[in-house]
Amino acid sequence: MKKRVSDKVSPPSWEQLGIWVALVETGSVSAAAQRLEISQAGVSQHIRQLEETLGVSLLDRATRPAHPTAAGHRLYEQAKDLLSRAGQMTQTVRSLSRSKRAMLRMGCVDSFAAVIGPQMVRGLSGRVQRLRLVSGINPGLADLFDNHQLDALITTDDPKYLPGRECLALFSEQFLVAVPQSFQVPPLASLSQLSQLRPFMHYSTRSKMGALVDAYLSRHDPHIERVFEFDATDPLLSLVREDLGIALTTPMCLWQSRYHAMNLKYLPLNALRHQGQTYPPLKRTFYLVYRPDELGPLAQDIAAMVRVAVRELQRQWVLELKIPHDLLSVEEASAS
Repeated sequence: MKKRVSDKVSPPSWEQLGIWVALVETGSVSAAAQRLEISQAGVSQHIRQLEETLGVSLLDRATRPAHPTAAGHRLYEQAKDLLSRAGQMTQTVRSLSRSKRAMLRMGCVDSFAAVIGPQMVRGLSGRVQRLRLVSGINPGLADLFDNHQLDALITTDDPKYLPGRECLALFSEQFLVAVPQSFQVPPLASLSQLSQLRPFMHYSTRSKMGALVDAYLSRHDPHIERVFEFDATDPLLSLVREDLGIALTTPMCLWQSRYHAMNLKYLPLNALRHQGQTYPPLKRTFYLVYRPDELGPLAQDIAAMVRVAVRELQRQWVLELKIPHDLLSVEEASAS
């Protein structure tokens, strides 16, 4: 069959694959139709559509009865395997949904608890009988996890590769500069120049958030004064809102404190210049840390819930806060 196939091909449907498997195993269109309880014309139509989708001949119609081609045999083997694994997946999901974990103790940083926490509670309500959600800063939560007082930990600390634990990357967000709504940013200004116009509001270095910002400023603008320092986003952004300062923060923190954030404006770091060069990006990544022998397959379910929730929130952030879409990215790869 000489048919040009586009570079982007839609995969065959499950129904088409099932019909092809039945045809190969029964040896004829009529027998396949009888097994599937559909018409012979329906079987023939699906096979033609399958050939058009793949751009190959699956049957050698020069023989009577028609026999599968080499491509047809390969499709049969792979389709059989796919259909078998799909059935196993269904059984696995159903068995998980019928079982509830007695207790899940989860720790997460404050911004995650405030923004993603409600979705997590709703998503896990059918999977656990009791859920204990503990929020705080990374060091204290890590101690609780190390002492087996938490079953899972959502953290922005870099993953530690230790025996008996695994780590899944969930999503990353880039820092941006939050300034008062009425603040006029000079062209090609640096962070240090902005801090001379409005004081720089720092996060406490006790938190990973503060440590990241502090390390970044030490590399790129070491002369910015540390006058104001806060453990939480709300008081920090309230001062920025009142035209009393500027800050480096993230989309997650802005959404957590959106009462203040709705009255601010934001600049990506690459909109500023330092010694004629654009600032490099600064980001933080959220990880799920767990012990696989304790949490089991629930870890992947939690990761999937978080990624879905972040994608949904991302749409809201762009719409309501006008935050650039590319400052946040969902991670699909795992670090373990």
